[in-house]
Amino acid sequence: MAADKRKDADKVKERQASYEHEREYGQERGCGQERGQEQEQEQEQEQEQEQEYNYERYAAMADDGNRYEVVEGRLELMAPAPSPGHQSIGGELHYLLKGSCQSDYLIYLSPIDVILGSRDVRQPDLLMLHRSRSHIVTRRGIEGAPDLVAEILSPGSRNRDKVGKARTYAKYGVPEYWIVDPDALTLERYVLRGGRYELDEIFENDDQATSDKLPCVAFKVSELFADMPDYTS
Repeated sequence: MAADKRKDADKVKERQASYEHEREYGQERGCGQERGQEQEQEQEQEQEQEQEYNYERYAAMADDGNRYEVVEGRLELMAPAPSPGHQSIGGELHYLLKGSCQSDYLIYLSPIDVILGSRDVRQPDLLMLHRSRSHIVTRRGIEGAPDLVAEILSPGSRNRDKVGKARTYAKYGVPEYWIVDPDALTLERYVLRGGRYELDEIFENDDQATSDKLPCVAFKVSELFADMPDYTS
């Protein structure tokens, strides 16, 4: 009898163990299914975010208070609103170029869309376009490569301006690219050669900024920084 009872007890334990195993397996399988569904949802969201942007999709976006650019079909968030120093330099550069180049060139300040291709839309701080090419000015923006683009460096834009934007502007044949550095108080002039930008000259202090491609350009670089705010006071 004792032996039979032990056998019965062993069978109960086996059935209990089997039941526990099935329950745990079922839970794991259920959790696995839930995780799989979550991963599918995440992938769908990522795919939606990674859908290629063109100008039409970019222009149809609701205004959320931010500024964006389209880079090789990707939507990129731009830096926050320009600082007072950035605004001061941009305004002065616009004024100086207007004074000497306006008769031959159209000169625009940001924000303005430069639609270089269906998958590339940039917003330079300033651009110049020869009046003989004014046909590329449309209601949408500038639809083609300007004769000059200029960017004013900000703490959050240095890599974007010196690498990303330079690559885009070179790709679409913008012949001249200026980078104004408020910290170094310089203007770097890059010229497109062989599909890449080469640093042609760095202007500083009272150097006269000039350009063999834009003969109307003539101003002292120090004038760009004359009204820079003193952030230390």
